[in-house]
Amino acid sequence: MEAAERFGPAEQTLMQRQALLDEVEAFKSAQGLPPLSPFGQRLYQRYVAGELSLAECSAQLRRHYARL
Repeated sequence: MEAAERFGPAEQTLMQRQALLDEVEAFKSAQGLPPLSPFGQRLYQRYVAGELSLAECSAQLRRHYARL
């Protein structure tokens, strides 16, 4: 699947996806929320690389934490 199909207009490139995640992490930190788990970090690295969409990351996170 092409990036244009998998990602929104603001997340077409690796740099755009990394910038979005950097903003999320900065917001979480400002709110006093914990950093991503190692599992979440691996998923979001795959998102930045263009392997997974945010929806696919979310689905995997839900499945992972439903088992715990």
